[in-house]
Amino acid sequence: MIAVKGAKTFLVVGRESVGKSQLISTLSGSHAGEANFRGSTVCVERYAWQDRILIDTPGIHRKSDTDTTRIALESLNGEDVVILVVQATSLDEDLLEMLPLVQGKNGLVIVTFWDKVQPGKTALEVIERLSKGTGVDFIVVNARSISDATRRRVELALNEPREFIASRLTTRTGWRIEPRPGLLEHRFFGPIIAACLLVLPALATIFIANAAAGLLHPAVDSCVQPLIAMVDTYLPSWIAFLFTGKIQDFGYGLLNMGPFLIVWALPTVLLFALILAVYKSTGLVERVNAALHPWARPFGLSGRDIVRVVMGFGCNVPAVISTRACSGCSRNTAISAIAFGAACSYQLPATLAVLAAASRVNGVNPIIMPLAFLGYLLLTTLVYLRLTAPRNARAELNVLMQPRRPFLQWPTASALWREAWGTIRQFLTTAIPVFALICVAASLLAKLGILQIMSSCLGPLMACFRLPADAALPVILSSIRKDGIFLFASGDGLSMPMSSIQVLTAVYLAGVLLPCLVTAWTIARETSIKTAIALVSKQAAFAIGFAILLAWFGALLG
Repeated sequence: MIAVKGAKTFLVVGRESVGKSQLISTLSGSHAGEANFRGSTVCVERYAWQDRILIDTPGIHRKSDTDTTRIALESLNGEDVVILVVQATSLDEDLLEMLPLVQGKNGLVIVTFWDKVQPGKTALEVIERLSKGTGVDFIVVNARSISDATRRRVELALNEPREFIASRLTTRTGWRIEPRPGLLEHRFFGPIIAACLLVLPALATIFIANAAAGLLHPAVDSCVQPLIAMVDTYLPSWIAFLFTGKIQDFGYGLLNMGPFLIVWALPTVLLFALILAVYKSTGLVERVNAALHPWARPFGLSGRDIVRVVMGFGCNVPAVISTRACSGCSRNTAISAIAFGAACSYQLPATLAVLAAASRVNGVNPIIMPLAFLGYLLLTTLVYLRLTAPRNARAELNVLMQPRRPFLQWPTASALWREAWGTIRQFLTTAIPVFALICVAASLLAKLGILQIMSSCLGPLMACFRLPADAALPVILSSIRKDGIFLFASGDGLSMPMSSIQVLTAVYLAGVLLPCLVTAWTIARETSIKTAIALVSKQAAFAIGFAILLAWFGALLG
């Protein structure tokens, strides 16, 4: 956002999913995130509109203890001029909850989703009575398409904002407009269809990103190899090591692993963000969440938490940040699910590449091993959540934050890009800088011989998992960066002889034992160091147990 000298500031507030971000985007033309799912805005952002600053806040849910609600309320306490956004389809409920928060402040009310209301003189008369009762202007809009006349009304109202004089209203609209139920609301078929839709983005991303990587890899590799040769030739060895350092045949320097971001990680994040943007902006993801809510409850999650876990398959960092909109009693469980079971854009491609190599070497159908891995990952994640989720989150009397059924709508191209850009921006600004720091740290540890010492010490422990001692190094590197799983493969084969069960055990242990340092750092920053250590310790203990179970029972079955 470009700062505007002397600009007037207006705080945009309202309940979740009333269309605040879309309203700001339509008014200002700025790239506010638009999403038709609850809790999509997780921080306070500022946008310039002419000589005004519009402050977008997270949706308020007064009955919840989410961090996003706390952030919005703190912002509300610090501002005197507000734009209260309410939804026409639940107007009475929105005003009942929000008016006490803005009484005594100056501003106006914008009623969104007006296109869902039957237009006419009677409806406008009700809006006029509400305006007189509160003392401020009420302006009705379709936030996706605002006419010039309506835009001018908003501008005039903002030039002379009036005071909210009432915290309660005697006038009631009596409107309660609910979207029509569909297949996802079917008692039996709904959860099944929702579960299929839930895994579709991950599966589609896997196949499309693999195809993209096949096309990009030769071109990127041909550009990077001359740079690697130049660094090795002209730079001192202690500097070159940071860019081109290797352990065995695995390069982990900035130039070695930088192309991995371009070839694998970035296409995966981009594709996943775009697919998920379609789900969010259409309202489909919220219906999926509502359908799966009864299934999620036994694992300490609400239906609305599920989309955060799915986001982790694109990148764990924005997924963990988005848990600010989760209920306080389910947030840590959602973070645990992301760290344990959401194989991110680093881990998943590396895992699939190793499984593909193992399938060729061991003569196994190339589909069987990826499906076996994903199935075991899902099963163990559910067991892990069931055993570690707080009792109050799993209690039947705790309703958590049950998602409501939204209206389905066609997405616009700009809406899709804005929503996808939010995830991509967090990947570029948060994940990649930490990625670079970890590359440097890993290079220094390797240069000092610390990684090799750790590998030698932990090598004998690999026998507990029926793995060769050489498997210790990939497991250690994978705990730093998930692409370290690539070390299990060399060229078109395996870097060490292993059976199919051993390969499954190895990639599972490397992927789940610890979250990567980027994710661990994000968890500590979003919660606390103490909470992060507790979550990581529990994950490590369960991952070791599940890996041992897979190794020994798998060998018996095999």
